[in-house]
Amino acid sequence: MTMRPIRIIGDPVLRTSCAPVTSFDAELRALVTDLMDTLLGAPGRAGVAAPQIGVDAQVFVYDADGHRGHLVNPTLELSEETQEDDEGCLSIPGLYFPTRRALHATARGFDQHGEPLTISGSGFLARALQHETDHLHGRLYVDTLRGETRRRALREIRAGRFDSPRRSG
Repeated sequence: MTMRPIRIIGDPVLRTSCAPVTSFDAELRALVTDLMDTLLGAPGRAGVAAPQIGVDAQVFVYDADGHRGHLVNPTLELSEETQEDDEGCLSIPGLYFPTRRALHATARGFDQHGEPLTISGSGFLARALQHETDHLHGRLYVDTLRGETRRRALREIRAGRFDSPRRSG
C-alpha cells in the first residue's frame, strides 16, 4: 500500500491544469493504485485527483455512494438541476462550506487500460465527480463559492484555519 502525501492549498500544482494522459501503461496503472491507496487511507474522503499528490495527469479515483473507481481524461455532462450541501477537500483539510453543484453528472473518459468508461450519478456521487474533475483543471471547490460564503472561506484559508480532514474529496 502506497499512500502519497496530499498537497495543501497554496501548492501551485493545485492551480495548474493537468495534461491529458496519452500512455495507458504500467506507470498509469501504478498511479491509479497509488491514488486509490491514498484515498482509502485518508479520513473522510470521497476522491483524490492526481494533482493532489503532485502528479500532472488527468486522473482521479473516487469512492462515493457505494461506487468506487477511477477515471482518466474525464469530460462532464451536468444537469441543470442543482444541489447545495457542505463540501470539503483533502487539500483544504477541516474546512467545509455549502457548495452548489449539479444534481446529476455523467463523466466520460477511460479506464487505466484505455477502454472507454462512463460513470453517471446523482447527489454525492455527482458532487464527487464534479469536485475531482475540477482538480484536473486547477480549480478548487472554494472557487465555486459566492458572496459571504466565499469571503468567509477565503478569510479562514488566509488565517490557516484548516487542519483536520473529514468527509472530503
